[in-house]
This record gives sequence, structure tokens and C-alpha cells, in this order.
Amino acid sequence: MLSGNTLWASTLLAASLSFAAQPAPPAKGSQAAVTPAPDIEQTRTEIAAIEALLPRIADRGAGLFLLAREYAHAGEAAQALRVLRECMALEAGFDPSDSPALRPLRGEPGFGELSRRAQAQYPPVHRARLVFDVPTADLFPEGLAVDTGNGTFYMGSMHHKKIVSFRLGGLVREFVREGVYDLMPVGGVHVEPTDHSVWASTDAGKKYRPELLHFDSAGRLLERYASPGRMPYDLNDLVLHGDSEIFATDTEGNHVYRFSRRARTFSELQLFRPVLDPNGITISADGRLLFVADILGVIRVDLQKNESEDVAPDAHDSLSGIDGLYWYKGDLVGVQYGTGKFRVARWHLSPDGRRVLGHELLEYRTALVDDPTTGAIYRDSFYFMANTGIVNLDNDEIVDHTKLAPVHIATVSLR
Repeated sequence: MLSGNTLWASTLLAASLSFAAQPAPPAKGSQAAVTPAPDIEQTRTEIAAIEALLPRIADRGAGLFLLAREYAHAGEAAQALRVLRECMALEAGFDPSDSPALRPLRGEPGFGELSRRAQAQYPPVHRARLVFDVPTADLFPEGLAVDTGNGTFYMGSMHHKKIVSFRLGGLVREFVREGVYDLMPVGGVHVEPTDHSVWASTDAGKKYRPELLHFDSAGRLLERYASPGRMPYDLNDLVLHGDSEIFATDTEGNHVYRFSRRARTFSELQLFRPVLDPNGITISADGRLLFVADILGVIRVDLQKNESEDVAPDAHDSLSGIDGLYWYKGDLVGVQYGTGKFRVARWHLSPDGRRVLGHELLEYRTALVDDPTTGAIYRDSFYFMANTGIVNLDNDEIVDHTKLAPVHIATVSLR
């Protein structure tokens, strides 16, 4: 999920320390031709912004991996490989072999060896099992939530712009039917535990109308609020903060919003650094700490002190690019795409939530994890959508109908 967002690049550059952006030198020694992107000046602005920020982020591997992808996008193969080697030397879990943004480097000397080394160093981990299939093959779901009171799961559909519900082993039902409320592509979903109502967020869609929506326990629309952003923007994932606030990520516009349920207004959350592709978001059980994931790591926000900082990863791991992010008994659990290969992982935090003390992979390098996005925690297990097929949907059009398949729900124990 590489943004390529000019607004983000200029904002990040302004927020960074004084930095004179110089055009990157031409790649030397390349045996394969790498064609620069048509948006080369924008890409170089982004490169300068990342390089300016790199000394000040906690997850250095995340910054280097992103920088390598930007150099590859710019056609600077030698620079991309140099940065990628530095990233891989950290042994922080990155695998360049299947990264779409690094495909221009596949014919370059040394790239194959970096890929082989990563595959040898990080073997498959298989701990999850399939427990349920949602038979509709063209839902293209992004968000999954569970009502912990009764075990009902809710899944949003990007393609059909609706929400379905099911219980494990039961029937799949339409919770919010397609076309009834003229929804845009449904992203995040979250259950209100007090009354079993459901909150959802939507992408801009073809009508450019991202929204925050609230449905009662029967699927009837109670409230809808337009996102305050300007194009390009969306509302991706969300988390409830008691009955007073909702926090939501705007992945396209690179913002994090606080929504006051009493005033019914949005305000942008002010963080210590700009965010790039903010995605997963969760909150501690006591409601004091908010965690926001983006391509550069995870930001810890102390909501009482109004302070924020990067969570420091442990020595040989990264928090880059987490889609679904969840709090579980002082740990973070998530579905991760930012390290190159999809991973389902758990990060053990320090008591203050500032550092990762250790991590464990729950599912990695298996056929089970095929474009997963988000999940939900229920009865000490993590349930996740293992094969959303999102990459097969382009501008709401199905790219390859032969790749359509039922949505597999997998689970892994957290005990």
C-alpha cells in the first residue's frame, strides 16, 4: 500500500528537519533497464521527505523498506538496492521477493540473493485453522467485527456495499441489504457492546462520499456522517472509545480523525509526526492509549496527556503496515502487509505500551494467508479473513472472475 500522495509528501517534508532535497543520482551498474515513473518529481519529493524523517522514526527497517520501494518506483535501481541491503541487514523480518513495488528490481544483480536469504531466514509458520466459509465469492470484504456478547460476526462488502452477519457454523444473512441506504464500499465495522448496534466506515466510492455510519441491532440506519476530508480520502478502519468518541483512519488522505458522538463533529488528531497510509487502529482496555498503524510503524497516543510517539519495535521485527490492529491483554495482534509477505502476528508490549518486548508469528508463508485484511478477537482466539481477494477488485471492477472464491474465516488461539 504505497501512497504516492503529493499532499503527504509536502506535509512530511515541511514537518521534518530542514532538508535540502537534491535529485537522486542516476542508477549505475544496472544490467536491466528500469524505467522511471511518470510522476518522477513527486516521487523524488517523497524520497527526500522519507530520508529527512528516517533518523527520527523508531522503526528504521520500515523507513528503509519504504525508501527502497520509492527508489525502485523512481527508476533508481542502484539506490533502491543499496537501501534494501541496509534494510535486510537489520534482520527485521522484511521479504522483498513478492513486493509489487520492488518488481522493477527482479532483474538486478543481488536482488535474487536478498530474496532467497529472506525466504531461508523466515520459514513458514502454520498455527491457524479454517473454521467457516462465507460462500459469496464476490463480497471483497475489508472489515470484520464480532459481538462478543452473542458471537455474531459482521463483515462489510467493498463490492456489494452492504454488511452481512453470521455465526460460526450458521447461515450468512444480510444485515444491511445492498442498495437500501446507498452506501459506498464498506470498510471497517465495529460492534457497540452496550446495545449490539454496529458502526461502519466507508470508502469514497464512485460518488466520492466516505461516511461514518451507525446501524441498530436489526440493521436499520440510525446515523450517518460525512467525512471532513478532501479528495483523495476515505474512512478506512475505526475503533470506539467508550460511548463518547470514535477514532477513524483516513488511509487515502493520510489523516486520523476523532469523532465526538455528543457534538457529532470530526476533528483531526494531532500526532507527533505525519502519518502515511494510516490503517489499523485500536485502543487499550482502559481507554487511555490509542494505537495507530501506518506504513512507518505504530504510533502510541496517550489520550489523557495528549502525547504521541512511535512504539519501538524489538530488535528483529517491524511494525510496518498493519491492516487490522487489535488490543489483547496488554499486547497488540494484527494482520500485517508492510514487511513484504502477509503475516498474522502478536506483539508483546511493555506495561506502558511504549516498546515491543517480543513478538510471535501466528500465521506466515502459508496458503492460508492470501490477501488477508482484518479480524476480530472472540473468546481468546483471533478470527481473521484469510482471503479477501481485494487485489482482484480495481475501481469496483472484478479483474479476474476465475480467481473468485468463498471467503475463508480462520482462527488462531491467543492463550
